[in-house]
Amino acid sequence: MTVRNTTAVALRERAASIVDELVDALTVPPDVDYGDGVPPDSPRWRDQSLSKGAAGVAVLHGLRAQHGLGGIDAMHAWLARATRDDLTAGPGAGLWFGAPAVGYALHIAAPGRYQGALAQLDAAVARLVHTRLTNAADRRAAARRPSQYEFDLTRGLTGLGAYLLKRDPGGDLFRRVLDYLVRLTQPTPADDAAGSGAPGWWTADLPAGSRDPIYAQGHANLGMAHGIPAALALLALAMREGITVAGHTDAIETISLHLDEWRQPSDAGPWWPERITLDELHDGRPHRDGPARPSWCYGTPGIARAQQLAALALGDTVRQQAAEDALARCLADPVQLARVTDPALCHGWAGIVATVWHAAADATTPRIAHGLDWLLGRLLDAARDTDPAQAPGLIEGSAGIALILHSIATGTSGGWPTCLLID
Repeated sequence: MTVRNTTAVALRERAASIVDELVDALTVPPDVDYGDGVPPDSPRWRDQSLSKGAAGVAVLHGLRAQHGLGGIDAMHAWLARATRDDLTAGPGAGLWFGAPAVGYALHIAAPGRYQGALAQLDAAVARLVHTRLTNAADRRAAARRPSQYEFDLTRGLTGLGAYLLKRDPGGDLFRRVLDYLVRLTQPTPADDAAGSGAPGWWTADLPAGSRDPIYAQGHANLGMAHGIPAALALLALAMREGITVAGHTDAIETISLHLDEWRQPSDAGPWWPERITLDELHDGRPHRDGPARPSWCYGTPGIARAQQLAALALGDTVRQQAAEDALARCLADPVQLARVTDPALCHGWAGIVATVWHAAADATTPRIAHGLDWLLGRLLDAARDTDPAQAPGLIEGSAGIALILHSIATGTSGGWPTCLLID
């Protein structure tokens, strides 16, 4: 056995041990207070959230139980917490919150169980998708720009499409979502400052939490959570399953070419801006000198995985090699990696590890896999200092950290990474 294999085995054994500790701390939902005294009805404690709340924790316990690494009592407890109030299926609902999040959690955590409840949730999601598609068609007919939440992964049609990819991939509704994404790649004839040079996914929304005037005329988002790479990944995953619609290939190529256009060279490897402002669109270049923090949600790891999936779907080995080279060089850049301080899936070490683990399985080069042990070591160090009570959720909390460690320790994913569109 080589030294590297010995190291890998030791890391996976350590991962299994830390998973046990995190899972033990998440066995029982808090009764009264959450974390530092925030009451359960606070926006910070969302039972129906895949990202921050109980639905996401149920996924962890369900997948553990499927491997004989725990019973189903904890899963039931967290599902009960997730469903203790009426489930949201209105404007704020999406893959990460409300009825779709709970339906996704049930499907992944408890396959074959709760069929009656799942049927009701599927029907609620179908109604939600129909409403969103109708609204999108009306918006396009009025020549208006989309909101990022019309199409993003967290609560838009891309995320709802990911739900359908799991629950009803052969259905007409999933094809309608794919049709919508194809149309999204076509220019919107909006009468605004962005003009005809802006892509169809150019949005007038301000980025969450920002009031920066540079976004006053809209922007194009290049992150997996809220931007066009997630749509690319969904189109690619559908094509790899043999599910296509008219214009499917053209849509993949349009998004891929857009990402090519905004790919920036550097001595440490290619990088992409997180968002493109109107001034940057007109200048044809980003107004910053280098990459921000690398992560699943923004930066090279998520974008490179989306491009790799697109290349695999199209059989484009040149594009695949370019995507894999970008990811491998990012992982070899200590300056970028030094900016990572969060252990979670969304924008921390767990998300990088999850993305790289799946990318390495499809890669034509061993360069990506070679960095995985080092990344896993960083995640394990960060996970050791994680307080599960402060953030128990899947995508932004300790359940997600535990789940990628569980996946690596067992060599299985159980289908959960579709909520990130990395597999």
